[in-house]
Amino acid sequence: MFALITNTPRDYAWGSPTALAELLGRAPSGGPEAELWLGTHPLSPARLAEGGGSLAQAAGELPFLLKLLAADAPLSLQAHPDPAQARAGFEREEAAGIPLDAPERNYKDRSAKPELLYALSDEFRALSGFRSVAETRLVLGGLVDDPRVAPLAARLETDADLGPAVAWLLGGGPEVAALVDALSLAARGLAGPSWDTVGLLAAHYPGDPGIAISLLLHTVVLRRGDALYLPAGNLHAYLGGVGIELMAPSDNVLRGGLTPKHVDVPELLAVLDARPLPAPLLPPAELEPGLRAFAPEGAGFRLFVAEGSALARGVAIPVGGPAIAIALGGDVEISGNALPAGSAAYLELGSAVRARGSGLLAVATAA
Repeated sequence: MFALITNTPRDYAWGSPTALAELLGRAPSGGPEAELWLGTHPLSPARLAEGGGSLAQAAGELPFLLKLLAADAPLSLQAHPDPAQARAGFEREEAAGIPLDAPERNYKDRSAKPELLYALSDEFRALSGFRSVAETRLVLGGLVDDPRVAPLAARLETDADLGPAVAWLLGGGPEVAALVDALSLAARGLAGPSWDTVGLLAAHYPGDPGIAISLLLHTVVLRRGDALYLPAGNLHAYLGGVGIELMAPSDNVLRGGLTPKHVDVPELLAVLDARPLPAPLLPPAELEPGLRAFAPEGAGFRLFVAEGSALARGVAIPVGGPAIAIALGGDVEISGNALPAGSAAYLELGSAVRARGSGLLAVATAA
Protein backbone atom coordinates (compact mmCIF):
# COMPACT_ATOMS: atom_id res chain seq x y z
CA MET A 1 0.00 0.00 0.00
CA PHE A 2 1.19 3.50 -0.87
CA ALA A 3 -1.05 6.42 0.10
CA LEU A 4 -0.32 10.13 0.13
CA ILE A 5 -1.38 11.67 3.45
CA THR A 6 -1.93 15.19 4.70
CA ASN A 7 -2.92 17.14 7.81
CA THR A 8 -3.51 20.66 9.09
CA PRO A 9 -0.65 22.13 11.17
CA ARG A 10 -1.31 22.68 14.86
CA ASP A 11 -1.51 26.40 15.57
CA TYR A 12 0.22 26.56 18.97
CA ALA A 13 1.32 30.11 19.83
CA TRP A 14 5.04 29.24 19.81
CA GLY A 15 4.93 28.10 16.19
CA SER A 16 6.55 29.88 13.28
CA PRO A 17 4.22 31.66 10.82
CA THR A 18 6.43 30.80 7.84
CA ALA A 19 8.92 27.96 8.48
CA LEU A 20 6.66 24.96 7.87
CA ALA A 21 5.14 26.56 4.78
CA GLU A 22 8.59 27.26 3.36
CA LEU A 23 9.74 23.71 4.17
CA LEU A 24 6.72 22.19 2.44
CA GLY A 25 6.65 24.61 -0.50
CA ARG A 26 3.22 26.13 0.06
CA ALA A 27 1.68 29.44 1.09
CA PRO A 28 1.60 30.29 4.84
CA SER A 29 -1.77 30.11 6.58
CA GLY A 30 -1.39 33.56 8.16
CA GLY A 31 -1.13 32.24 11.73
CA PRO A 32 1.43 30.25 13.73
CA GLU A 33 2.13 26.77 12.38
CA ALA A 34 3.84 24.78 15.11
CA GLU A 35 3.54 21.06 14.35
CA LEU A 36 2.36 18.90 11.46
CA TRP A 37 1.31 15.49 12.81
CA LEU A 38 1.74 12.52 10.47
CA GLY A 39 0.30 9.48 12.16
CA THR A 40 -2.86 8.08 13.70
CA HIS A 41 -2.89 9.87 17.07
CA PRO A 42 -6.55 10.78 17.81
CA LEU A 43 -5.73 14.40 18.71
CA SER A 44 -4.69 15.13 15.12
CA PRO A 45 -4.91 12.07 12.85
CA ALA A 46 -3.50 12.32 9.35
CA ARG A 47 -5.92 12.10 6.43
CA LEU A 48 -5.62 10.37 3.08
CA ALA A 49 -4.90 12.97 0.40
CA GLU A 50 -7.32 11.24 -1.96
CA GLY A 51 -10.79 10.78 -0.52
CA GLY A 52 -10.06 12.50 2.78
CA GLY A 53 -10.55 9.45 4.98
CA SER A 54 -8.58 8.89 8.17
CA LEU A 55 -5.21 7.16 7.99
CA ALA A 56 -6.23 5.18 11.07
CA GLN A 57 -9.18 3.73 9.18
CA ALA A 58 -6.90 2.63 6.34
CA ALA A 59 -3.86 1.48 8.31
CA GLY A 60 -4.94 0.85 11.90
CA GLU A 61 -3.18 2.42 14.88
CA LEU A 62 0.52 3.06 14.30
CA PRO A 63 3.00 2.56 17.19
CA PHE A 64 4.84 5.82 16.40
CA LEU A 65 4.06 9.43 15.53
CA LEU A 66 6.06 11.52 13.07
CA LYS A 67 5.91 15.32 13.26
CA LEU A 68 7.41 18.36 11.61
CA LEU A 69 8.07 21.01 14.26
CA ALA A 70 8.83 24.71 13.82
CA ALA A 71 9.46 26.69 17.03
CA ASP A 72 9.74 30.46 16.97
CA ALA A 73 9.63 30.64 20.80
CA PRO A 74 10.55 28.29 23.65
CA LEU A 75 8.24 25.40 24.48
CA SER A 76 7.33 24.40 28.03
CA LEU A 77 9.84 22.80 30.40
CA GLN A 78 8.66 19.18 30.62
CA ALA A 79 9.36 15.51 31.21
CA HIS A 80 7.59 12.30 30.23
CA PRO A 81 6.83 9.14 32.24
CA ASP A 82 8.21 5.66 31.70
CA PRO A 83 5.75 2.87 30.77
CA ALA A 84 4.98 1.85 34.37
CA GLN A 85 4.47 5.46 35.47
CA ALA A 86 2.22 6.15 32.48
CA ARG A 87 -0.01 3.14 33.18
CA ALA A 88 -0.29 3.93 36.88
CA GLY A 89 -0.94 7.62 36.27
CA PHE A 90 -3.61 6.96 33.66
CA GLU A 91 -5.43 4.44 35.83
CA ARG A 92 -5.24 6.76 38.84
CA GLU A 93 -6.77 9.70 36.94
CA GLU A 94 -9.39 7.45 35.33
CA ALA A 95 -10.42 6.22 38.77
CA ALA A 96 -10.62 9.82 39.98
CA GLY A 97 -13.01 10.63 37.14
CA ILE A 98 -10.88 13.40 35.62
CA PRO A 99 -12.09 13.97 32.02
CA LEU A 100 -9.50 13.31 29.31
CA ASP A 101 -9.86 16.88 28.04
CA ALA A 102 -9.61 18.52 31.50
CA PRO A 103 -6.76 21.04 31.68
CA GLU A 104 -5.49 19.47 34.91
CA ARG A 105 -5.29 15.99 33.36
CA ASN A 106 -1.67 14.74 33.21
CA TYR A 107 -2.08 11.29 31.67
CA LYS A 108 -4.09 11.07 28.44
CA ASP A 109 -3.10 7.46 27.71
CA ARG A 110 -1.18 4.49 29.12
CA SER A 111 1.96 4.97 27.04
CA ALA A 112 5.43 6.32 27.60
CA LYS A 113 6.55 9.16 25.31
CA PRO A 114 10.20 8.86 24.30
CA GLU A 115 11.15 11.38 21.61
CA LEU A 116 13.76 11.86 18.91
CA LEU A 117 14.46 15.28 17.36
CA TYR A 118 16.34 15.58 14.05
CA ALA A 119 17.43 19.13 13.19
CA LEU A 120 16.42 20.50 9.78
CA SER A 121 17.35 24.13 10.40
CA ASP A 122 20.97 25.29 10.43
CA GLU A 123 20.62 25.57 14.20
CA PHE A 124 18.17 23.99 16.63
CA ARG A 125 18.42 24.86 20.32
CA ALA A 126 17.11 22.86 23.24
CA LEU A 127 17.44 22.32 26.95
CA SER A 128 17.92 18.64 27.64
CA GLY A 129 19.01 16.68 30.70
CA PHE A 130 20.86 17.66 33.86
CA ARG A 131 24.52 18.52 33.83
CA SER A 132 26.75 18.20 36.88
CA VAL A 133 26.58 20.64 39.77
CA ALA A 134 30.23 21.48 39.09
CA GLU A 135 29.36 22.65 35.57
CA THR A 136 26.52 24.82 36.81
CA ARG A 137 28.67 26.41 39.52
CA LEU A 138 31.32 27.13 36.89
CA VAL A 139 28.74 28.93 34.73
CA LEU A 140 27.48 30.91 37.74
CA GLY A 141 31.04 32.05 38.47
CA GLY A 142 31.22 35.07 40.79
CA LEU A 143 27.42 35.30 40.95
CA VAL A 144 27.48 32.70 43.74
CA ASP A 145 28.50 35.55 46.06
CA ASP A 146 25.45 37.64 45.09
CA PRO A 147 23.06 37.42 48.08
CA ARG A 148 20.17 36.82 45.66
CA VAL A 149 21.99 33.88 44.02
CA ALA A 150 23.53 32.48 47.20
CA PRO A 151 20.40 30.47 48.23
CA LEU A 152 20.69 28.46 45.01
CA ALA A 153 24.46 28.05 45.32
CA ALA A 154 24.03 26.81 48.89
CA ARG A 155 21.68 24.09 47.61
CA LEU A 156 24.14 22.91 44.96
CA GLU A 157 26.97 21.12 46.71
CA THR A 158 26.84 17.68 45.06
CA ASP A 159 25.02 16.09 42.13
CA ALA A 160 22.57 14.52 44.56
CA ASP A 161 21.26 18.05 45.20
CA LEU A 162 19.84 18.52 41.68
CA GLY A 163 16.38 17.05 42.35
CA PRO A 164 15.88 18.93 45.63
CA ALA A 165 17.07 22.16 43.97
CA VAL A 166 14.43 21.77 41.24
CA ALA A 167 11.77 21.13 43.89
CA TRP A 168 12.83 24.29 45.74
CA LEU A 169 12.78 26.40 42.59
CA LEU A 170 9.34 25.15 41.53
CA GLY A 171 8.05 25.90 45.01
CA GLY A 172 8.47 29.60 44.32
CA GLY A 173 8.51 32.28 47.00
CA PRO A 174 10.43 35.53 47.56
CA GLU A 175 13.91 33.95 47.49
CA VAL A 176 13.21 32.23 44.16
CA ALA A 177 11.71 35.40 42.69
CA ALA A 178 14.79 37.43 43.69
CA LEU A 179 17.08 34.74 42.25
CA VAL A 180 15.23 34.69 38.91
CA ASP A 181 15.39 38.48 38.68
CA ALA A 182 19.12 38.47 39.42
CA LEU A 183 19.86 35.82 36.79
CA SER A 184 17.71 37.57 34.21
CA LEU A 185 19.58 40.83 34.76
CA ALA A 186 22.98 39.10 34.75
CA ALA A 187 22.25 37.47 31.39
CA ARG A 188 22.26 40.90 29.72
CA GLY A 189 26.00 41.22 30.33
CA LEU A 190 27.20 37.60 30.20
CA ALA A 191 28.08 35.48 27.18
CA GLY A 192 27.76 31.78 26.43
CA PRO A 193 25.02 29.31 25.47
CA SER A 194 23.62 29.02 29.00
CA TRP A 195 23.31 32.77 29.43
CA ASP A 196 21.83 33.11 25.95
CA THR A 197 19.17 30.66 27.12
CA VAL A 198 18.52 32.60 30.34
CA GLY A 199 18.08 35.79 28.32
CA LEU A 200 15.74 34.10 25.84
CA LEU A 201 13.57 32.61 28.56
CA ALA A 202 13.49 35.85 30.55
CA ALA A 203 12.21 37.67 27.45
CA HIS A 204 9.39 35.18 26.88
CA TYR A 205 8.54 34.11 30.46
CA PRO A 206 9.70 36.87 32.85
CA GLY A 207 9.83 35.72 36.46
CA ASP A 208 9.36 32.03 35.70
CA PRO A 209 11.43 29.63 37.88
CA GLY A 210 12.26 27.72 34.69
CA ILE A 211 14.74 30.51 33.95
CA ALA A 212 16.85 29.38 36.91
CA ILE A 213 16.25 25.68 36.23
CA SER A 214 17.73 26.16 32.76
CA LEU A 215 21.15 26.67 34.37
CA LEU A 216 20.97 23.15 35.79
CA LEU A 217 20.45 21.68 32.31
CA HIS A 218 22.46 21.28 29.13
CA THR A 219 21.85 23.94 26.51
CA VAL A 220 22.22 21.84 23.36
CA VAL A 221 22.89 23.47 20.00
CA LEU A 222 22.15 21.06 17.15
CA ARG A 223 23.35 21.70 13.62
CA ARG A 224 21.43 20.49 10.59
CA GLY A 225 21.53 16.69 10.55
CA ASP A 226 22.19 16.31 14.29
CA ALA A 227 19.73 14.43 16.48
CA LEU A 228 18.71 14.44 20.14
CA TYR A 229 17.03 11.63 22.07
CA LEU A 230 14.80 12.36 25.06
CA PRO A 231 14.07 9.24 27.17
CA ALA A 232 11.64 8.99 30.06
CA GLY A 233 12.38 11.38 32.93
CA ASN A 234 14.52 13.72 30.83
CA LEU A 235 13.75 17.36 31.71
CA HIS A 236 13.80 19.34 28.48
CA ALA A 237 12.44 22.24 26.47
CA TYR A 238 12.82 23.04 22.79
CA LEU A 239 14.00 26.63 22.44
CA GLY A 240 13.86 27.32 18.72
CA GLY A 241 14.37 25.81 15.29
CA VAL A 242 12.85 23.47 12.72
CA GLY A 243 13.08 19.71 12.96
CA ILE A 244 11.60 16.27 12.50
CA GLU A 245 10.22 14.79 15.69
CA LEU A 246 9.58 11.06 16.06
CA MET A 247 7.98 9.66 19.19
CA ALA A 248 5.72 7.07 20.69
CA PRO A 249 2.06 8.00 20.02
CA SER A 250 1.39 9.47 23.45
CA ASP A 251 0.33 12.82 24.89
CA ASN A 252 1.59 12.33 28.46
CA VAL A 253 3.41 15.55 29.40
CA LEU A 254 4.40 16.67 32.92
CA ARG A 255 5.18 20.38 32.74
CA GLY A 256 7.51 22.32 35.01
CA GLY A 257 7.16 25.89 33.82
CA LEU A 258 7.67 28.20 30.84
CA THR A 259 4.00 27.78 30.01
CA PRO A 260 0.54 29.10 30.89
CA LYS A 261 -0.70 25.47 30.90
CA HIS A 262 -1.23 23.23 33.92
CA VAL A 263 1.90 22.56 36.00
CA ASP A 264 1.75 19.63 38.43
CA VAL A 265 4.97 19.95 40.42
CA PRO A 266 4.62 16.79 42.57
CA GLU A 267 3.88 14.63 39.53
CA LEU A 268 6.75 16.14 37.54
CA LEU A 269 9.14 15.45 40.42
CA ALA A 270 7.85 11.87 40.63
CA VAL A 271 8.87 11.10 37.02
CA LEU A 272 12.02 13.26 36.92
CA ASP A 273 15.41 11.67 36.32
CA ALA A 274 17.73 14.16 38.03
CA ARG A 275 20.98 12.29 37.43
CA PRO A 276 23.62 14.34 35.60
CA LEU A 277 24.43 12.88 32.20
CA PRO A 278 26.19 14.03 29.04
CA ALA A 279 24.02 15.96 26.61
CA PRO A 280 21.86 13.21 25.03
CA LEU A 281 22.98 13.55 21.42
CA LEU A 282 21.99 10.54 19.29
CA PRO A 283 24.66 9.37 16.86
CA PRO A 284 23.40 7.73 13.67
CA ALA A 285 24.35 4.45 12.08
CA GLU A 286 25.81 5.17 8.64
CA LEU A 287 24.24 2.38 6.57
CA GLU A 288 25.85 3.60 3.35
CA PRO A 289 26.92 6.98 1.99
CA GLY A 290 23.90 9.28 2.24
CA LEU A 291 21.72 6.89 4.26
CA ARG A 292 21.63 7.12 8.05
CA ALA A 293 19.52 5.42 10.68
CA PHE A 294 18.64 6.85 14.11
CA ALA A 295 17.47 4.03 16.36
CA PRO A 296 17.49 4.80 20.11
CA GLU A 297 17.63 1.61 22.13
CA GLY A 298 14.29 0.56 23.58
CA ALA A 299 12.34 3.47 22.07
CA GLY A 300 10.27 1.33 19.69
CA PHE A 301 10.88 3.45 16.59
CA ARG A 302 13.54 4.27 14.00
CA LEU A 303 14.16 7.20 11.69
CA PHE A 304 15.94 6.75 8.35
CA VAL A 305 17.29 9.82 6.55
CA ALA A 306 18.36 9.53 2.91
CA GLU A 307 19.78 12.42 0.90
CA GLY A 308 22.45 13.43 -1.56
CA SER A 309 24.26 10.57 -3.25
CA ALA A 310 21.97 7.92 -1.77
CA LEU A 311 18.85 9.35 -3.39
CA ALA A 312 20.66 10.20 -6.60
CA ARG A 313 21.79 6.61 -7.20
CA GLY A 314 18.79 4.91 -5.60
CA VAL A 315 18.76 3.34 -2.17
CA ALA A 316 17.04 0.47 -0.35
CA ILE A 317 15.70 1.49 3.06
CA PRO A 318 15.17 -1.48 5.42
CA VAL A 319 11.93 -0.35 7.04
CA GLY A 320 10.81 -3.84 8.08
CA GLY A 321 7.10 -2.94 8.08
CA PRO A 322 4.59 -0.06 7.86
CA ALA A 323 6.22 3.36 7.62
CA ILE A 324 5.59 7.04 7.00
CA ALA A 325 7.81 8.98 4.61
CA ILE A 326 8.15 12.67 3.86
CA ALA A 327 10.08 14.29 1.01
CA LEU A 328 11.70 17.67 1.65
CA GLY A 329 13.50 19.81 -0.90
CA GLY A 330 13.03 17.51 -3.89
CA ASP A 331 10.83 14.90 -5.56
CA VAL A 332 11.29 11.23 -4.68
CA GLU A 333 10.11 8.01 -6.25
CA ILE A 334 9.43 5.21 -3.76
CA SER A 335 9.09 1.72 -5.17
CA GLY A 336 7.56 3.15 -8.34
CA ASN A 337 5.30 5.67 -6.55
CA ALA A 338 5.74 9.44 -6.85
CA LEU A 339 6.30 11.41 -3.64
CA PRO A 340 6.48 15.10 -4.61
CA ALA A 341 8.54 17.57 -2.59
CA GLY A 342 6.67 18.64 0.53
CA SER A 343 4.46 15.54 0.51
CA ALA A 344 4.10 12.65 2.94
CA ALA A 345 2.93 9.09 2.42
CA TYR A 346 1.99 5.97 4.31
CA LEU A 347 3.98 2.96 3.11
CA GLU A 348 3.22 -0.72 3.50
CA LEU A 349 5.44 -2.13 0.77
CA GLY A 350 7.39 -4.95 2.38
CA SER A 351 10.57 -5.23 4.41
CA ALA A 352 12.45 -2.63 2.32
CA VAL A 353 11.54 0.28 0.07
CA ARG A 354 13.49 1.54 -2.93
CA ALA A 355 13.86 5.31 -3.14
CA ARG A 356 15.39 7.57 -5.77
CA GLY A 357 15.26 11.34 -6.26
CA SER A 358 16.66 14.51 -4.73
CA GLY A 359 16.44 16.57 -1.56
CA LEU A 360 15.93 14.75 1.73
CA LEU A 361 13.72 11.76 2.45
CA ALA A 362 12.81 10.93 6.05
CA VAL A 363 11.18 7.56 6.78
CA ALA A 364 9.78 6.62 10.20
CA THR A 365 8.94 3.08 11.22
CA ALA A 366 8.67 0.84 14.26
CA ALA A 367 11.84 -0.70 15.66
